Amino acid sequence: MLTVRSKLLLATVAMALCLTGRASTASWQETVDQARGQTVFFNAWGGSEQINDYIDWAADQVRQRYGIRLKHVKVADVSSVVSRILAEKAAGRTEQGTVDLMWINGENFQAMKHNNLLHGPFVTELPSFQGVDPVQKPTTVIDFGEPVDGLEAPWGMAQLVFIYDQKRLSRLAAKPPTSAAELLEFARRHKGRVTYPLPPDFTGTTFLKQLLSELTTDPDALLKPVDKANFAAVTSPLWRYLDQLHPLLWRGGKTFPANNLLMTPMLDDGEILLSMNFNPAYANSAIASGELAETVRTYIHDKGSLANSHFLAIPFNSSATAAARVVINFLLSPEAQARKANPDVWGDPTVLSMDRLPLAQRTLFNQLPTGPATLPSQALENILPEPHGSWTVALEKAWLARYR
Repeated sequence: MLTVRSKLLLATVAMALCLTGRASTASWQETVDQARGQTVFFNAWGGSEQINDYIDWAADQVRQRYGIRLKHVKVADVSSVVSRILAEKAAGRTEQGTVDLMWINGENFQAMKHNNLLHGPFVTELPSFQGVDPVQKPTTVIDFGEPVDGLEAPWGMAQLVFIYDQKRLSRLAAKPPTSAAELLEFARRHKGRVTYPLPPDFTGTTFLKQLLSELTTDPDALLKPVDKANFAAVTSPLWRYLDQLHPLLWRGGKTFPANNLLMTPMLDDGEILLSMNFNPAYANSAIASGELAETVRTYIHDKGSLANSHFLAIPFNSSATAAARVVINFLLSPEAQARKANPDVWGDPTVLSMDRLPLAQRTLFNQLPTGPATLPSQALENILPEPHGSWTVALEKAWLARYR
């Protein structure tokens, strides 16, 4: 009998075969022609200067190449954008919506998909999607356990990595822990110098899901929606683990950093020995900016680490669907993806697969600068599937009930 994990893989392969058909050159040119002169209101998180600068660059490129005006609408929480689109649908505003393009995460994608708030499917129309290999990177067609079904296009990759200062650990005759069990022993030996971000911070919750994925005796359950009947049984190994870990943590586990960024200065001054980030390139950026020492390195656990893709979607009532598709196609192009992957620009890993690209385009990626904390690409291929999106809220609620 096939496990849920095996069924998910087979479904991914089937979707990959469906999604990799070539778009018609003639029909795509019609889309490009229709897009000229349109304005795209791109609702995306605006909390990073690097990302904002990258979007400004992309806006300049699509203006010059396609005559499209791309306006970055900076938002703090994309869920508020989803609520606005839902309100527009309830009010009967099926055209001329206020959002033409959005940067979206798994939880909000599920809400939009299930409420029929998305334009598409459109992914098969994008010529640049030919550079994506959904079989090699299944997270490009499965978003937090939800099939994408061509309703959103992958934009970048993310993966949980752990960060440490190899010089400091060497002085302590210690090695970075590469499993949940080793982490617990590491915390015992270095009491008060390990912590993690406070859930529901995204990285803090991701850390909980990482531990649960390693510790549970029923990993297939994590790929399905949360079942209240077996939630306690599936998660009990996590709570037993955290009950042992928390007294060993920084400040006795009574308080936690509000987010992973606050852990960077704590790691730098030796207050803690380990940090974490969902962007594998973050440590290199922190080294380049002087926030972390040159001796800082990254690693993942032996069983792999949680990874996912982040996506771009078009609301059902967008007033510029043609231009939005052209913008997404450009953002998926090797040129735009290579620039985004450059740690000096953003450092966001590409969704493209190198064996799908001709040599000249692969060279764009091969020539990217690498920092001392860069992990080999082979290491980052060792991934754990992201649990179904319903586990996020369930874990956060249970964690807060037990520990706050």
